[in-house]
Amino acid sequence: MTLAPTGSTDLARAVVSALVEAGVREVVIAPGSRNAPLSFAAYDAAAAGRVRLHTRVDERSAAFLALGLTKTGSRAAVMCTSGTAVANLHPAALEAAHSGVPLVVVSADRPERLYGTGANQTTDQRAILGPLVPWRSLSALGDVDVDELWAAPGPLHWNVHLDEPLLPDAPWSVPEIEARPRIQRPEPRIYESIELGARTVVVAGDDAGPPARVLAETAGWPLFAEPSSGSRTGENALRTYRLLLGSPLAEEIQRVVVCGHPTLSRPVSRLLAREDVEVVAGPVPGAWWERPFPVDRSFVTRLHVEGSDDPAWLTAWRDADRAVGRRLDALLAGQPALTPYAVAGAVARALPPGGQLVVGASNPIRDLDLMVPRYEVGARRKVLSNRGLAGIDGVVSTAIGAALGRSSTRDLALMGDVTFLHDSNGLVLGPDEPRPDLTIVVSNDDGGSIFATLEQGAAAYADRFERLFGTPHGVSIESLCAASRTAYTRVDSLPALEQALAMPNGGIEVVEAVVSRTDRRALDARIRGLAEG
Repeated sequence: MTLAPTGSTDLARAVVSALVEAGVREVVIAPGSRNAPLSFAAYDAAAAGRVRLHTRVDERSAAFLALGLTKTGSRAAVMCTSGTAVANLHPAALEAAHSGVPLVVVSADRPERLYGTGANQTTDQRAILGPLVPWRSLSALGDVDVDELWAAPGPLHWNVHLDEPLLPDAPWSVPEIEARPRIQRPEPRIYESIELGARTVVVAGDDAGPPARVLAETAGWPLFAEPSSGSRTGENALRTYRLLLGSPLAEEIQRVVVCGHPTLSRPVSRLLAREDVEVVAGPVPGAWWERPFPVDRSFVTRLHVEGSDDPAWLTAWRDADRAVGRRLDALLAGQPALTPYAVAGAVARALPPGGQLVVGASNPIRDLDLMVPRYEVGARRKVLSNRGLAGIDGVVSTAIGAALGRSSTRDLALMGDVTFLHDSNGLVLGPDEPRPDLTIVVSNDDGGSIFATLEQGAAAYADRFERLFGTPHGVSIESLCAASRTAYTRVDSLPALEQALAMPNGGIEVVEAVVSRTDRRALDARIRGLAEG
């Protein structure tokens, strides 16, 4: 349909009003011409105090900034112009879909009459973000559905057709808009019972939350909690569970209770695939509900146990965990140079109560998994990671968004050099942009060291490994930081790293920790062997 002369301005203002009513408090804009009506409306809403405005020149970084804001509870929308700009939102939208994050995507589009004509910056944007991201085209005021936006459990894409004129005649006097309260999912009152007796462990994957810890402690079961599970607290959480799964003790496991979305560990995957192990799994947020491993029984609320199991089972795991942990610390202390494990351990120790840590995919979160201590219960330390699809893109922007979205005592991020390079554009902020106090630690081994620990890192492929997988880049991170006027520190020893973490400069800063990957495969083999026998 053809809009009235003021149709685009009115439609854009209706969209922004709906965002505010649905609880969106952060709007991230990537500049463009076709989305000018949306940008003007968002600017006026920010001036009236209805939202906080962010702008980014890179749509992909903008989307991950909005994702980070939303992951920490401050629901955000990202807006962009038409054409390839929308395609750049796809990675963040997919991550939101697979992790159940209610990210809102608002794309400007050309009028439908231009579809199929070869008009400038015009493509078919309907369902452009794929089948896992619900979408709808908006061409008139009646298309704006606040209920749809408010109730969306995951990402939602509004594709807004905007016709000329694209500029408003006057600023918008934004009315008072009452935000609807968030949907409060009721706590389950009826708990499903699970019997004692079987030798059981609890696996807590990403976003499992405190219920996994409570269940493990109530039943007296060992807890295998990933760093981003929200369950890595208390006395039952085992630091070296990944290594212990290669020990004879693991052969005695008869049942596994799975909470959240476990993705880090091949030993855990092999455990869940064992034919002699019963798997009991709870619900997981996101677009795909089926588990990638056989499940004997599912529960939809929470599990309840009466009493505690045989204490000898938990004691055996705790004793083994302490012994392997001591051997691991001794092995790492004897290394001649700074290791990625030491970097992860220093970052974990630097996270204070009430602090927040965003961790990149690949090796850093796996290194952290072996090095993070059992934090005390109730200290409100939060560890986040994009584990929906576990990609390395957008992590800098996610960390900035998460830091802006949650009031924390300290904000840290840990990532590898390739992950950092993937989103170095995330450091490009204009002078008026909100900036958090965030320390980004980059564990730099000049390439993709995780592949050295996988099958392709074997000696048989040494002649082609560097070109295909190691991919040394030789990039000066210091120069990248200088280009964006980001504070920078380089360290190559554990004391220097600990000093840098203890004395933050404020604002966004990068600490480059230089490590080697020449012996990564051999070091990991020695670490895996610590629990064997």
